[in-house]
Amino acid sequence: MTRPPAVEIWFEFASSYSYLAVMRVAEAARAAGVTLRWRPFLLGPVFLSLGWNDSPFNIYPPKGRYMWRDMARLAAKYDIPFQLPSQFPRNGLLAARVAVLGQDQPWIGDFARAAMRANFGEDRDIGQPDVIADLLNALDLPAEALITEAQTPANKQALRAQTEQAAALGIFGAPTFLFDGEMFWGNDRLDDALAWACRDDAPA
Repeated sequence: MTRPPAVEIWFEFASSYSYLAVMRVAEAARAAGVTLRWRPFLLGPVFLSLGWNDSPFNIYPPKGRYMWRDMARLAAKYDIPFQLPSQFPRNGLLAARVAVLGQDQPWIGDFARAAMRANFGEDRDIGQPDVIADLLNALDLPAEALITEAQTPANKQALRAQTEQAAALGIFGAPTFLFDGEMFWGNDRLDDALAWACRDDAPA
């Protein structure tokens, strides 16, 4: 029996368009018969390597104003809750460390959606351990143990290595979808990425 194609979603908890993609991707992948591989990483080091010390949406104010209006329109289109964050970009380091710890576990999708919704749908500070603990507890996960393990040197290094891998793959923004070396950047390329993975001549 042929295994379903597997598409990687590279996402960042502080990324606005990652929010839209993370909230939609699991259902879309199921409908397409595609397996997901969740790959959290940090955009900050990637931006620094490109000569940016902040989000391009902050560096270029007109682009930032457009992005927030675009976010509001798209969130309404997808029926996804959206609240303008009081801080942007928000510190998503702890959320990313927890996500790396669980990226191949059954709960990763639920956690990613919960943390993204907290940041962009509820304006909660996901940089705070008590917020992450609340999210994990709500998912019936061992919050204290996971947060402790997420902050071990080994797991911190795992996130650094994954971020370095993202840069090595040529990823420059989030969300990015990868399948068999083919890259699709942006929330608006989600359907294209899934269709590419499902085409008749796609590798098994």
